[in-house]
Amino acid sequence: MSQVEMKMPKMGESVAEATITKWLKNEGDRIESEETVLEIATDKVDSEVPSPAAGILIKKLFNEGDVVQVGSVIAIISSGVETKAAPEAPKQATENAKPTAANGAVVAAVTTTLPSNGIKATVGSETRFYSPLVRNIAREENVSVSELELIEGSGENGRVTKKDILSFISNRSKAPAQIETKAPSSPAIAAPAVSQATAPGQPAMSFSGDVEIIEMDRMRKLIAEHMVMSKHTSPHVTSFVEVDVTNLVMWRERIKKSFEKRENEKITFTPIFMEAVVKAIKDFPMINSSIDGTKIIVKKNINIGMAAALPSGNLIVPVIKNADRLNLLGITKVVNDLANRARINKLLPDEIQGGTFTLTNVGTFGNVMGTPIINQPQVAIMAVGAIRKKPAVIETLQGDFIGIRHMMFLSHSYDHRVVDGMLGGSFVRRVADYLEQWDINREI
Repeated sequence: MSQVEMKMPKMGESVAEATITKWLKNEGDRIESEETVLEIATDKVDSEVPSPAAGILIKKLFNEGDVVQVGSVIAIISSGVETKAAPEAPKQATENAKPTAANGAVVAAVTTTLPSNGIKATVGSETRFYSPLVRNIAREENVSVSELELIEGSGENGRVTKKDILSFISNRSKAPAQIETKAPSSPAIAAPAVSQATAPGQPAMSFSGDVEIIEMDRMRKLIAEHMVMSKHTSPHVTSFVEVDVTNLVMWRERIKKSFEKRENEKITFTPIFMEAVVKAIKDFPMINSSIDGTKIIVKKNINIGMAAALPSGNLIVPVIKNADRLNLLGITKVVNDLANRARINKLLPDEIQGGTFTLTNVGTFGNVMGTPIINQPQVAIMAVGAIRKKPAVIETLQGDFIGIRHMMFLSHSYDHRVVDGMLGGSFVRRVADYLEQWDINREI
């Protein structure tokens, strides 16, 4: 009987880990080659993992909700004689050999602390498995290894699950208990600098009246952490410019029907704004950069991310790679394709990676302007507001007069560590100039 290791696949450039969202097969199930065994998620993209061989799934090494590094073995498949399950692991030391705490919970002598990058902790003469999810929760809640050993696991082979540790934390906060161990208490597991959406040290909240408590889904947690991290990382400054886009609106109105008939898709304002941003980045290349310590990394490729709202209410940022190499027609087709596939969750991991500047359209919600948060590790992001008809002063050689114009606001947020007011303000003004100087007779 031969065994095949099923590994977490590499799903894109710079993708280092993925979360197991659902196992579709159980231990002992027969699996065909290339049959989907589990579903995974990396950042905001979901994928299916097929079996590398036909056989019997004899061991699942991770649970649903666990975060697994790319290349790690996630399951064992027997490609020989069928067997219902993997052999039982050797039994651990007997219960009567373990000292007990005052509350009757089993306690073991701690000989090493839980490693930050491992999956096991050695306690006394035993080794106990802790999933990445459980370890992350332990760090965030300052749960020590000795406390972890007190938790009675409800998972397979006594494994501590997310439910187990959250229940322990809840009971601990209500009635903290003294933990007795043979060895001195190990230090608490350090929490990451920015690992949760709430501010460090935020007091527990109480609610009264009629409320509904909704647990954040996986994507919302990622967004929350990313936004908090960005505000902690970059000193944000926002500059605003009002733009007269009358010629642009009239041009689009004139060509949109013929364009849709010819190309079988619509032309929106987004690719037009994106083209103007690309031109301005070429004029001000420092906007297209990131920071590494005290070094400024200026990117030669111009990859524009476009923030897109999903039907679920969450946000995703697909990236138009090498946008400076595309004409307006090419940008339009890529934008429409990415936007359509984003709505049905069909984006590939590489298609949300590698952005160097982000554009978000708050005007689609009827907002006239916004103060967007920088999409790290970028140093700038631009928001375009709603286009509205407004009375405006029109300057001519014959004199000034009041007319009805199509006006909009551009909001440019930038990282003041590398982008000063002159650069940030000049850039957004240049984008406005390109939009105001639109050729109404342009062909596409």
